[in-house]
Amino acid sequence: MAKVKYYYDTKTLSYKRIELSELNKLKRLFYFLTGSTFAGLIMISIFFQFFDSPKEKKLNREIEILTSQYESMGNKLNQVELVLDDLQNRDDNIYRVIFEAEPIPKSIRKAGYGGVNRYQNLKGYSNSELIINTNEKIDQISKQLYIQSKSYDEIIELAKNKADMLAALPAIQPVSNKNLSRIASGYGYRIHPIYKTRKLHTGMDFSAKSGTPIYATGDGKISKLRRSRRGYGNHVIIDHGYGYKTLYAHMKKYIVQKGQKVKRGEVIGYVGNTGTSVAPHLHYEVIKDSKKIDPANFYYNDLTPDEYEKMLEISSQNNQSFD
Repeated sequence: MAKVKYYYDTKTLSYKRIELSELNKLKRLFYFLTGSTFAGLIMISIFFQFFDSPKEKKLNREIEILTSQYESMGNKLNQVELVLDDLQNRDDNIYRVIFEAEPIPKSIRKAGYGGVNRYQNLKGYSNSELIINTNEKIDQISKQLYIQSKSYDEIIELAKNKADMLAALPAIQPVSNKNLSRIASGYGYRIHPIYKTRKLHTGMDFSAKSGTPIYATGDGKISKLRRSRRGYGNHVIIDHGYGYKTLYAHMKKYIVQKGQKVKRGEVIGYVGNTGTSVAPHLHYEVIKDSKKIDPANFYYNDLTPDEYEKMLEISSQNNQSFD
């Protein structure tokens, strides 16, 4: 039952019932609803400050799952990196060595990826660091995989050309020498026959009668012919490709022309005594990437293991060279 309020009328000296106008009733109703709404909002705000709504709980669970997935992905990416490192090591130290290709520098394999602001849109979140690190790792691995893929493409092409490369390598002795009796001096410091001083002998001398045939030691193209009374005398240079060249010096004469293609074992000229030479012989050099190297390492097609050991022993003797 609603309470009835009265007021004392001093004029009539009696109590009269308080009657509210319609406007006042509306005002009171408005104030009541406004106050109730405000109080309700405060209560709801305080509640959600300490308690999650069902939707928030669902979102938080999803965030936890995603965070866990990112961490798991990071661990898997670490494993992928280990496998990729192993592939890169094999590529540089086995495959590229076999096919005589230069290793890929680490500065290229491990180079950075993207600009400073590449991950700007991922910043500002509670898990930004985890997300950015994962994305960086994925980008780095993607780039390394691309470089490795290109490297394998190159190795495949080298493998296709392997037969040609093997045929081009200087793999036999330039003078028929099955009993090894014609090796006069090897690569290394030797006594010069004219100046009588120790000087680096950059090839191998094969003593032989004048007119003895000289053979191309690998497939290639004649890149230089020269007749001279000094230095190497009459000599020929064959470009075998793949960074290899061979030089045949002090020849009596040569029977090839510049630009001519020759095969391993083909006669290119004859032993002589031209240039700075003290006796008929062939001075033979192997040049790799413009650097003169020991020819003794390239006779594997000609000699048995025992013969090869004997050849090394003879060629390493510290004697006088013929040129």
